[in-house]
Amino acid sequence: MPDLPPIREVIQRHNLAASKALGQNFLLDEQLLARIAALPGDLTGQQVLEVGPGPGGLTRALLRSGARVTAIEMDRRCMPALAELGEAFPGQLTVIEGDALKLDHAALMQGAPFHVLSNLPYNVGTALFVRWLSGEAWPPLWQSLTLMFQREVADRIVADAGDDAYGRLAVLAQWRAEVRLAMKVHRSAFTPPPKVMSAVVHVTPAAMPEGVSARMLERLTEAAFGQRRKMLRQSLKGVPGALEALATLGIDETRRAETVSVAEFVAVAKTLTA
Repeated sequence: MPDLPPIREVIQRHNLAASKALGQNFLLDEQLLARIAALPGDLTGQQVLEVGPGPGGLTRALLRSGARVTAIEMDRRCMPALAELGEAFPGQLTVIEGDALKLDHAALMQGAPFHVLSNLPYNVGTALFVRWLSGEAWPPLWQSLTLMFQREVADRIVADAGDDAYGRLAVLAQWRAEVRLAMKVHRSAFTPPPKVMSAVVHVTPAAMPEGVSARMLERLTEAAFGQRRKMLRQSLKGVPGALEALATLGIDETRRAETVSVAEFVAVAKTLTA
């Protein structure tokens, strides 16, 4: 195992002050990073996609675990530090300069199964998460998602119906995947410390209910939670057949979206898909 300098020293040597515009907050605690890298299980020889590696704190933990890492980074300043990691772990690291929202991840991973581990930049985290959860093809190529979010976002992902945090993210995450809040991370663990607490969410694909269009469920939840304070009869009136589906399933149209369970949303989507 190569002897690497502390991450703080790498940041100073390459003058990598975190960019607020890019949503960067760097993790320096190598024990914490190793714990995050261990959440999916044994990664020896496994393909891993990392978005926003920055100076490479989580990247080095993944490389030490034996993973083969493809890292997407749009901050050109970080390239020399990541290149040093590539030299320290020959053949294990591929770095791609670009915007993860604009790249085809399956193509980058050459159509092979992969895990996603990332301390996601706050400004793109939710958009990437929804993208990984979307699409009709299931199970996906990714075998697990281990992602750092703002605690508020993490709570929204794992929330149950009736919780204050329950919303569209919870439904999209839970209807065909297993989700759990794996670790809470104090703001002091980051440089610079963000104004909010963070948490790591771990997601694995589950069986997809038969006869349900993912696009229909996405449309349904977008309408329902787009006007979450309104009754379903108002928020869903723009979705053809939705009110009739509620009646067929015995779901009271005077309820609000935050009271409707994941299973109930799936049942409505299935009725509309048929």
